[in-house]
Amino acid sequence: MLLRYWPESTKIKFMSLRMGGALLSVLMITASIYFLAMRGLNLGVDFAGGTVMEIQQTETVTVETVRAAMPFAAEVNSAVGTDARAIIVVKFGAADPSKLGDEFTTLKPEAQAERAQQVTNDIVKETLMEKLGLTDEDFLRDDSVGPKVSGELFRSGILALVVALALMLAYIWFRFEWQFSVGAVAALAHDVIITLGVFSLMQLEFNLTTIAALLTIIGYSMNDTVVVFDRVREERRKYKKMPDRQVIDQSLNMTLSRTLLTSGTTLLALFAIFFLGGPVLRGMSFALIWGIFIGTYSSIFIASSIVLSLGMDLNKKPAEDVTGFQGVR
Repeated sequence: MLLRYWPESTKIKFMSLRMGGALLSVLMITASIYFLAMRGLNLGVDFAGGTVMEIQQTETVTVETVRAAMPFAAEVNSAVGTDARAIIVVKFGAADPSKLGDEFTTLKPEAQAERAQQVTNDIVKETLMEKLGLTDEDFLRDDSVGPKVSGELFRSGILALVVALALMLAYIWFRFEWQFSVGAVAALAHDVIITLGVFSLMQLEFNLTTIAALLTIIGYSMNDTVVVFDRVREERRKYKKMPDRQVIDQSLNMTLSRTLLTSGTTLLALFAIFFLGGPVLRGMSFALIWGIFIGTYSSIFIASSIVLSLGMDLNKKPAEDVTGFQGVR
């Protein structure tokens, strides 16, 4: 029904707004770098190391009783599990070696670093079982990551992001021109930096699922950008004497309905995951929702604006001379 009211063609002058878009992006990137430098990321257990326990909540097992029973400092919160059950989430790192017993303090520093988290985990579990009468069945989740593994996971995650950006740069350079490649990768870096800034500002947990979300954002944003660049290239070859600004505006308007419909349908699914998927999927779904908005924005106001600023090669072969060209559909 709403599609009836959508105009068949739009004539929005996007490139006339590019300076405003550039200013907004500079402000968001500056703010993101500031928050990352001052507050950092709220690294999850995957990257910071530690243990996450999920305990079945009952009338006697509450946030207050678990917090009082903990032998070490810990973050204790209530949550709703994926099966809609009320649970208690307990997060803690390795305790000070002096609190882990005389036998532990006799170990070498390397052995202490490797075993500290597991020993801490065992003490916490035994204490909770003793003071609250819990059994193994009451512990719905018990995941531990040591400092060595968490460091490797963090480096691997960052490496995955860098490799993805490098491969995207090579792909766009090969498929289009270097100007398009620079615009596309700048837009991707723009999306990643601002998304990290939002996570730092809101202190959302940053873990492996967030890395997966960032890689998905990179792919989604690149897909949007490639669709626009394909249309720009076709229109450039079709209208050789048309100014670059007009070619890009025309191309963006021609792909606008496709971009909005794709983003809209994707957001419907992501909002369902965000509200109904439970706390485990909330961080990832939020990153994807934000990524859809920022990716759509950057493909219009960042990637296209950079291509306009760098200029397009007008000495390319005309469309009819390109091997395999069958006309603009």
